[in-house]
Amino acid sequence: MNKAFISAVVFLLFTTNGLWAQSTAEINNKAVYNRLEYFFNSRQSDSIYAIANDTYKQKVNIDEVKQILDYFYQYGRIEQANLISFDQGVADYELKIGEKIAGLQLAVDSNFKYGLFQLSVLEKSRIQQKQSVEKAIVSKVEKNDILDFYIDSLARVYMQQPNTQSLSIGIVHNNQTKTFFYGETVKGDSTSLPNENRIYEIGGVTKTFTATLLADLVHRGTIRLEDSIAKFLPDSVSANPAVQGITFQSLANHTSGLPKWPSNMENSPAFNPQDPYAAYTRKDMFDFLRSFESKATPGEKYEYSELGYGLLGELLSMITKKTYGDLVKEIITTPLKMANTADKLNPKTQQLVHVYDENGIETSPWNYQSMAGAAALKSSVKDLLSYARIQFDIPNTSIQNALALTRQFTYFLPPDTDIGLAWRMNMLDDIIAYTHTGNTGGCRVFIGLIPDRKSALVVLTNSAVPVDEVCTKMLEKILATKSVQ
Repeated sequence: MNKAFISAVVFLLFTTNGLWAQSTAEINNKAVYNRLEYFFNSRQSDSIYAIANDTYKQKVNIDEVKQILDYFYQYGRIEQANLISFDQGVADYELKIGEKIAGLQLAVDSNFKYGLFQLSVLEKSRIQQKQSVEKAIVSKVEKNDILDFYIDSLARVYMQQPNTQSLSIGIVHNNQTKTFFYGETVKGDSTSLPNENRIYEIGGVTKTFTATLLADLVHRGTIRLEDSIAKFLPDSVSANPAVQGITFQSLANHTSGLPKWPSNMENSPAFNPQDPYAAYTRKDMFDFLRSFESKATPGEKYEYSELGYGLLGELLSMITKKTYGDLVKEIITTPLKMANTADKLNPKTQQLVHVYDENGIETSPWNYQSMAGAAALKSSVKDLLSYARIQFDIPNTSIQNALALTRQFTYFLPPDTDIGLAWRMNMLDDIIAYTHTGNTGGCRVFIGLIPDRKSALVVLTNSAVPVDEVCTKMLEKILATKSVQ
């Protein structure tokens, strides 16, 4: 994990009242610091020296330590402490001793003994220097508990990165839904703060919707997961032996043997790398499949495939004789009252946020023909929270049964991930978390479900700056935060 990232997070979360630590080493360091602060404020120099390890004592005698401490005692008590960084076992604290600003470097061993204890005078507060260069972030946040402060802190760390634009976050915890909004949905417009209905591209999270459509057809008995896709394809395509072994399940859990993208995507004269799927038709897809040669037996090897889900969306459309968008509306968004979720927005009533690449340059939203099932949907925090909440229920309705089927184990991906239908499943503290991410040219999306705790996380941003690491931390904190029974 990136140490600078951890340091920034810890800096924002640390106060004199406590530290939400990110590692055992940091927890141990903070525990020793707390003792040192108590001894300092009560002028117990001998006690401070007593918790040094033998290596330190061999290099520094007690008189030297007392001389340093006596110098700082004259300024008063430690009134405030902030952790600036934690790197390779060394914590760098900034202390306010009376009116004096001091730095403390502290390293602690596994026996809760310090091997480095170095106090120094600082001419200027590094915290104030840091704050002076931070960019202003417009936000709408209510912070009422520890979890709220933690989510907000991580969100602000993310937003301080170059070229981030807006961040929309929704969580479900203790059966309560909360939202957090930051930044600008239109770059340079400080009035364009997102809200629960602002619509973003959700990219690969679309696959969980496509998997749900598949599961619905399975639940209705129209098809089976183990059915070969060949019998639903044109004869010229189904004649290919490499296609005949592909099942609906292997498409849905990325073990079909199909590559991530078809090799003929860029062949069209209309191909645009900033809108890569716009010109790729069903005919183009079938042309690729006719001559496709698999390097793996379907069902045996995991390879994340945009093509596989694009094909799955086309198959579902062909079987039902309905468009992909109409299927999503009929089976999912209408029953769940998700008015802001669709593959194609109504320009009169729905507007997509502006989207920006990793350099902060506005880019094109993505359009789709045959690849809609892979990444075409757009949605909002409000809608995705509704989509998450329904997954907590014991299946009773058709949509609930379909959603439950998508979360069933179908494949193990070493070292520690199970694959359902689209969903990735991992154990967090003996509880299963279901996650999926989404990336387009100008959006990053994360959804995480913890049904056993009736908890969820939804994160949307209109920037290509990665957000996965922040989201993982948020989801872990949601799980770790005690539920109110």
